[in-house]
Amino acid sequence: MHVAMVGVKGIPHTGGIENVVEQIGSRLVERGHEITVFVRPHYNLEKRSEYKGMKLVSLPSINTKHIDAISHSFLSILHLITQQEVDIVHIHSMGISFLALFPQLARKRTVVTSHGLDWQRQKWGPLAKVFLKLTDYSTVSFPDTTTVVSRKLKNYYEKRFRRKIHYIPNGVNNFGEVEPNEMHRLGIPENEYILFASRLVPEKGCHYLIKAYKELKNPSKKLIIAGDSNYRNRYASELKKHGDENIIFLGFVRGKLLQELMSNAYIYVQPSEIEGLSTALLEAMSYGNCVVVSDIEENLAVIEKCGFSFKNGDCKNLRDILEFLLKNEGIVRKARQRAKHHVVKHYNWNSVTDQYETLYKSLLVHK
Repeated sequence: MHVAMVGVKGIPHTGGIENVVEQIGSRLVERGHEITVFVRPHYNLEKRSEYKGMKLVSLPSINTKHIDAISHSFLSILHLITQQEVDIVHIHSMGISFLALFPQLARKRTVVTSHGLDWQRQKWGPLAKVFLKLTDYSTVSFPDTTTVVSRKLKNYYEKRFRRKIHYIPNGVNNFGEVEPNEMHRLGIPENEYILFASRLVPEKGCHYLIKAYKELKNPSKKLIIAGDSNYRNRYASELKKHGDENIIFLGFVRGKLLQELMSNAYIYVQPSEIEGLSTALLEAMSYGNCVVVSDIEENLAVIEKCGFSFKNGDCKNLRDILEFLLKNEGIVRKARQRAKHHVVKHYNWNSVTDQYETLYKSLLVHK
């Protein structure tokens, strides 16, 4: 079975969708399947043609905020329907789901995965939001089947379009403890910081965390911001103005340093306004972090009773929870144990890969 993955920036990459494709794709390769991933050259700086057994095809794009994904994905679809023999085309974004029409016309089985409702994201202007709202229809109507990463998304699409949607969550690896070598070279001691690790875009809520942190009375831990924006924007620039000896911006972090930061944080905070199913949150819990999240449905569904939540957008509530946890290290330690046990048990990449493999095979059987 040959599966082509479209809608990805690059592999390897710290983005959530990219991690999903890497984890599923590499496991499918181990099972004897052929996986092709279409990547963008500005995210494939090492010019890789293969990674973990997956074939990487680098095609150009118009590298701007609004056109990058669409232009690259269009060329990818055109390439695979004219030059490649593939069994399954898997599109990993609702925003480009309308492109599923073309492999369908070429009689190639097609899957679209919605990782979240993109039209809810603040980075888009009014016209872009209208377009993305229209892609709700193409997400469920153009491919052979649609998958989503959360039960909330499943309920949304099924209620609106009266079509069966497959819920397949993201997974997580069972991470062990990582020694803080790179951190120490940067002067960051283990267990002495609150960690935020995500892109610096409004819906990720970093501004709530910074405001809550600055209202703490003599905070005993630093705040580490591991993330940046893919494009220059006013929001990220305004956040960085708050940087000082206690609020440290590291920019984009990946690889060994990110593993160390995840493994040695005192608290991990995800104050997001919008999520699908956050791989960053799953990973933070798998590293054994005490997690604090906004009380949106997607976050609460992940942590269940294994973490702490605050009212979405309520900086005072977030500050109060941080103050409580900073004063109660014993509670933090117990929360870490519960979080790790919970995600390793319920979010397993091998199980996720099983579900996708079964779905792909079922499409080919009924071709």
